[in-house]
Amino acid sequence: MIYLDNAATTMQKPSCVVSAVTEALTSLGNASRGAHDGALKSNRLIYRTRRKLASFFGCPKSEQVIFTNNSTEALNIALNGTLRQGDHVITTVLEHNSVLRPLYRLREERGAKLDFVSADKRGCVDYAEFERLIRPDTRAIVCTHASNLTGNLLEISRIGRIAGEHGLLLIVDASQTAGAVPIDMSQMGISILCFTGHKSMMGPQGTGGLCINGDIEIEPLKVGGTGVQSFLTEQPREYPTRLEAGTLNGHGIAGLEAAADFISDTGVDVIHAHEISLARRFYEAVAQIPAVRVYGDFSSWNRSPIVSLNIADLDSALVCDELAFDYNIATRAGAHCAPLMHRALGTEEQGAVRFSFGFFNTDQDADAAARAVREIADRV
Repeated sequence: MIYLDNAATTMQKPSCVVSAVTEALTSLGNASRGAHDGALKSNRLIYRTRRKLASFFGCPKSEQVIFTNNSTEALNIALNGTLRQGDHVITTVLEHNSVLRPLYRLREERGAKLDFVSADKRGCVDYAEFERLIRPDTRAIVCTHASNLTGNLLEISRIGRIAGEHGLLLIVDASQTAGAVPIDMSQMGISILCFTGHKSMMGPQGTGGLCINGDIEIEPLKVGGTGVQSFLTEQPREYPTRLEAGTLNGHGIAGLEAAADFISDTGVDVIHAHEISLARRFYEAVAQIPAVRVYGDFSSWNRSPIVSLNIADLDSALVCDELAFDYNIATRAGAHCAPLMHRALGTEEQGAVRFSFGFFNTDQDADAAARAVREIADRV
């Protein structure tokens, strides 16, 4: 199979990730739940991984790297834990449902007020709109780093400056960029960074986290066992324990550590350059096909390695199925959990077929996918 669904999850993992998870399954105890070798080994692993991720993302305090199951959980913790009754929030139409649905629920339950920065037909935003939408009761800007549909990158440093000048929180969904695009929270003005481990980080599913920059009080989404301060009737207030009730996924975190080491050793810039070269190779081959419509801004290649398209008026799901069954090419069709972005692009009914490239893809994969698109288009 030619796997081009890396924006959903990277299926091809570095061998060191597989080895780390396998070894952890037979050697790790439960962190903070004992003083025997297995528990202590788990403690050390988790502590070590926090420090590496803090350095990786430019988070000043490693104890403020919080492990979660994925970026959706991280975003729920960040949004529910910081937004108060009646707060105003600025977000964008680029967002995934992992941002939108928590915000909609907060609108219903806490009276949160939402404004959306719009996008044009290429999925591009007007950065001046972020500033125009700020009100006296604005609490936060919440935005993705890259659209999971178009691959367009937002200029987070630019948005960070706006947030900083107005004393706002900047909460960033880095699901598509963590591991593939350089991120430095301190330099970019990010207050809370939410990431997942199973996409460009090339780690296991069931891993992710949020990184907190500065003295931000986040109330816990869940409470329970921590292995420490057991006689307290409330959740301990210190990070990371405050936000990590229950047993952590030590086995997954072992794989995440190995993945972070692999990325650091290889170089984020090297990984990004390779993935973008594949996306560009594919884009340049399909963009010239008369029946093909490509979505996104390709005037710059400082973007995520995603190319979404449609072929004439064919249903995107049917094209995706044909790619899978006739060409053995894995892609993703439909709405991609990004309803407002599809509305902006005018693809609510048709959806789109998304090709997303990863570090282990090759030029041959990109060429085979382009040939398949051309053959399908030629039959229209």
